[in-house]
Amino acid sequence: MFSLEQSAALFNPYAALAAELLPHAVAGNDGSHDVAHLARVWKSAAAIQAEEGGDRTILAAAVLLHDCVMVEKNAPSRSQASRLAAEKATQILTALEWKPTVIDAVAHAITAHSFSAGIPPETIEAKILQDADRLDAIGMVGVARCFYIAGRLGSGLYDPADPRAEHRPLDDKRFAIDHFETKLLKLASGFQTMAGARLAATRQDRLRRFLDEFLDEIAVT
Repeated sequence: MFSLEQSAALFNPYAALAAELLPHAVAGNDGSHDVAHLARVWKSAAAIQAEEGGDRTILAAAVLLHDCVMVEKNAPSRSQASRLAAEKATQILTALEWKPTVIDAVAHAITAHSFSAGIPPETIEAKILQDADRLDAIGMVGVARCFYIAGRLGSGLYDPADPRAEHRPLDDKRFAIDHFETKLLKLASGFQTMAGARLAATRQDRLRRFLDEFLDEIAVT
């Protein structure tokens, strides 16, 4: 395991802020929402911010705290996860005596980042966080996270009788591969920034290529 100092360095030039917030940032033992995920989201967010603008401190805090409350993917309250995380982030930053207006901006970005929450992002920081978080759900990392989560939840890889769901409803709670059509392949069309959309197009191609090659390998001949 990385030390706090090593983990914080992944968020340069906000290592000091990361060292302060990381102890509050990761809830549970979900390897798809761990420090590595936060670091990848920060890398994408920083790249998008360099083109799109926005307040980097607000963005860094929102990235660090956007998953600070854990709600399992199959939990009935899943759509409330981002709101709960925003509430916890507000408490954390209030205790650290951040300005209320800045706290509100961080909280909005966290609330609006979630796909399942369906809340439109109203600020550039919120748009960037949503894009950066969704980038981590597509491409090769998205593939890995999809199967990791399916394993945690006890799903099968695919329906051997009908892997393409040609004669059955898609069911990503039972079959991991169904999650590509129910969610992952839809994400690229909803990006908020031009920089994010450009990065998403590349990862979308990788995601589609993986799915095509996976289905080819399991095809019955």
